[in-house]
Amino acid sequence: MKTLFYNIKELFQVRENNNTILKGSEMKELPSIKNAFLLIEDDLIADYGSMENVPTGFDESVDVSGKMIMPSYIDSHTHIVYAGNREQEFVDRINGLSYDEIYKRGGGILNSVEKLRNTAEDELYADAANRLEELIALGTGVIEIKSGYGLSLEAELKMLRVIKKLQENYSVKIKATFLGAHAVPPEFKGNQAGFVDEICNVMIPEIAKLGLADYVDAFLETGYFTVDETRKIIQAATNHGLKSKIHINQFTAINGIEMCVEENVLTVDHLEIVDDADIEALKKGNTIAVALPTCSYFISIPYTPARKLLNAGLPLVIASDYNPGTTPSGNMNFVVATSCIKMKLTPEEAFNAATLNAAYALEVQNDYGSITKGKKASFFITKPLHSIYAIPYNFGSNLIESVYLNGQKQNTPVE
Repeated sequence: MKTLFYNIKELFQVRENNNTILKGSEMKELPSIKNAFLLIEDDLIADYGSMENVPTGFDESVDVSGKMIMPSYIDSHTHIVYAGNREQEFVDRINGLSYDEIYKRGGGILNSVEKLRNTAEDELYADAANRLEELIALGTGVIEIKSGYGLSLEAELKMLRVIKKLQENYSVKIKATFLGAHAVPPEFKGNQAGFVDEICNVMIPEIAKLGLADYVDAFLETGYFTVDETRKIIQAATNHGLKSKIHINQFTAINGIEMCVEENVLTVDHLEIVDDADIEALKKGNTIAVALPTCSYFISIPYTPARKLLNAGLPLVIASDYNPGTTPSGNMNFVVATSCIKMKLTPEEAFNAATLNAAYALEVQNDYGSITKGKKASFFITKPLHSIYAIPYNFGSNLIESVYLNGQKQNTPVE
């Protein structure tokens, strides 16, 4: 089946190939074709170009007059499988409590752990499926989903089975990450070393054997997991054929970036606090920096110093960090807007960080992230807009008219 999209006002992120991730000043360029066509065959991009060269011999056609097309967003950091919410903590922060103070009172991650352990798997799936459908309608076509609210083998497996079921039932591309080292559960209070051993010697081997995760994660932060503990977890993951993606430098810089680069970690996520040593360490390896700007927005912490990273010639990815406590939104239009407003990315840099570069953060660059022949036909069509800058300027749900994943139009409108 060949489908022609024609009279496209502007077709964005058009690339003949993308052999490398975009770094530094390369992120300023967002190539596009005005008055364009896009031809898809089954689930793949077959051709594109100017309307002057529009092809014949298609089965269906879609007039896209006045509208623009962008490849689907790639959200490389989410926690959308969870039970309940943490709305009270929103008020606690307004009243002056810090993230750490809420955590020490039994809130934060541990609040979510208790709720998740007591929630049935079917209910977790239904709630996560609803969230996922909303994100698809907002333009996300590839997403990473973490566990990490179980903190026991049984509960973590429950979360990972939910993610597996989402993978089986939805066209969106999903990568699963095991985040057992999210916090120390109550049953291991006073025995953090024992919990790290449990993760390395019991959880990771079982999860790897069952094939339920693509990656392993840990919260490397003061008061959570140390550099040495995180290295042990990364090495255990590597020994079982799993790469790592690490939460790091959200509140403090404790020399963890250098270790992550040494251990060939795929991504380091958060980076609200970045010092010169961290920059130098990132320049020595291939580990990718992932910023989570809407987390900073919701809990009023510093924003990742994006300009400092780009001026150093490094690549950058942005993602949502959608979770029940600190970032209760997975709207990538909002993520793009916040990165422009608060991190001072240009819209072009932000869209590159949310599409092509984000594909490298989930190792899907051969299939997603740009309008390139042979890649998956996953994209969204905007409503009539004056320019692509309307997305970070408005960032509402009224920007996207329709979504296609792997060549199929999705029936998930946002009202």
